[in-house]
Amino acid sequence: MSKLFSKLYDTFMGPLEKKRFKNIRINLLKKADGKVLELGSGTGVNFPLYQSAESVTAIEPSKYMINQSLQKKEKSIVPIEIIHASAENLPFRDHSFDTVVGTLVFCTIPNAEKAIKEMKRVCKPEGRILLFEHVRMGNPMLARLQDWFTPVWKKICDGCCLNRNTVQLLKQNGLEVLQMETYFKDLFIIVEVRKLD
Repeated sequence: MSKLFSKLYDTFMGPLEKKRFKNIRINLLKKADGKVLELGSGTGVNFPLYQSAESVTAIEPSKYMINQSLQKKEKSIVPIEIIHASAENLPFRDHSFDTVVGTLVFCTIPNAEKAIKEMKRVCKPEGRILLFEHVRMGNPMLARLQDWFTPVWKKICDGCCLNRNTVQLLKQNGLEVLQMETYFKDLFIIVEVRKLD
């Protein structure tokens, strides 16, 4: 992730976060309890919103994003540790976390399937996985627009894939969808999943 993109991210996303995403994040993160792992914590947007977690371990592959997140870490009411690591190679033992959280992250992970397998590995068998993502849309015409625009968007937004079918990837890799809500003509989803194996 580039230094420029990390510096501009909060400015670019600020209006959308305040008007649309903040309540979505709050409602999702209310369910995050126990020892929490956050994948791709970015600029730390979620940090001040955790209420029920015992602790949060946040992994982020971009040192620039980590630097941008430090101020928000100070606003958290729960202890947060930030680790420079990627979702595809999590430096944790099996079954380490009660809750795994990912928000607007699976679109940018280069190997999403490997990240899903890693997420499953470190989540406790009875644990919960909570995601807020933008995904490939169900409307065929809009999905084709996403396909067409993705190559350009990836260059502008540091690898973000507009057309990733994250729900399908979750199901293909041994996760069961327990609950799903869609927003903005199903461009964004909140999903809670659990491990099948």
